[in-house]
Amino acid sequence: MEQFFASCPRGLEAVLAAELAALGAGSPSPVDGGVAFAGEFALCYIANLESRIASRVLWRVGQARYRNERDIFDATRALAWPRWFDVRRSIRVNVAAIRSPLKSLDFATLRVKDAVCDAFRAAQGRRPDVDTANPDVRIHVFLTRDDATFYLDISGEPLFKRGWRMAGGEAPLRENLAAGILKLTGWERGAALLDPMCGSGTLLMEAAMMALDIAPGLNRTFGFEKLLNFNPNAWRAVHEQARGRRKPVERLPIHGSDKLGNVLKLARENLAAAGLGDAVALKQMDVLDSSPPAPSGIVVMNPPYGERLAGREDLGAFYPRLGDVLKKRYAGWTAYILSADMQLPKLIGLKASRRTPLYNGALECRLFEYRLVAGGMRRTKPLTAGGVDGEPDKG
Repeated sequence: MEQFFASCPRGLEAVLAAELAALGAGSPSPVDGGVAFAGEFALCYIANLESRIASRVLWRVGQARYRNERDIFDATRALAWPRWFDVRRSIRVNVAAIRSPLKSLDFATLRVKDAVCDAFRAAQGRRPDVDTANPDVRIHVFLTRDDATFYLDISGEPLFKRGWRMAGGEAPLRENLAAGILKLTGWERGAALLDPMCGSGTLLMEAAMMALDIAPGLNRTFGFEKLLNFNPNAWRAVHEQARGRRKPVERLPIHGSDKLGNVLKLARENLAAAGLGDAVALKQMDVLDSSPPAPSGIVVMNPPYGERLAGREDLGAFYPRLGDVLKKRYAGWTAYILSADMQLPKLIGLKASRRTPLYNGALECRLFEYRLVAGGMRRTKPLTAGGVDGEPDKG
């Protein structure tokens, strides 16, 4: 039984644990920033191919106690690196730490690299090259106060790089965060979904892939393919099984719009590149002029905020107007708004039924849920310096 760790955007650990359990992972254990799990090595093929939430999957190859850089070197040197990948593969070393007593992670990174190279030189008379930009093999070391844990990255490029995106646009939402948001909304195939500020179409693309049961990794390669224990027959079987269950493309009740035509063009190009141009309905429209495409459904958006909105809308005017549109036109729907500014959603004039902390990279956000019921949800108490309805925001 092998030990793995899948990283993910912070706030999605429980969602990722449930996803991995459904994929067959043993004992998925959420921790801050990811999920530890166990399984046979072939499980990593499935996790990389199928996970919509993970950022990377790492294979744990060693762990040791340490006090200083010499201990780190010795622990690295003792591992069987030549058994895991060929000396002709280029490498990159990443070291991260929480409460480590070491003064310099850069020096620790250098010592790990030296130890790996020494192990190869002793075993084969030559050492692997280092390539920090595009390595064949990524080695990760995580340091706590007392322990060093060693991993081989079996994903390669981050898993949010699905292999379909043609254009990103301004500050695009990462694909795995978009997928996590959709999971948090509870949206399922057959229900109406609208992103009225769709940008380059990330939420729409992830929804279409979910609805058509398209494995997110079908169009890319992975780090495990460069390891010596890679089993091409097992991988081919997993890949063909995923490809075989993909549903035919059809028009789905998934709708997107954006105020800007050049931005909507990016979404159209991305959907077309993935062969999903006929699955999603796109329309150029200002969100303030929008109307629901069905009697009920999910409206989800990642509106611009802060500097991204400067020059296009006045924040103080935009959010109350957005709240009016949702209140008056979208009764029967549930709205989800991702925002990095904790004050902005309070301007919307609706009471959030749920606030879920999420991180978009290093940026702390909240996913605000608004259940839109005719005649309800409008704030009746004056907005104070505290949270919604004058109470502290505990989200």
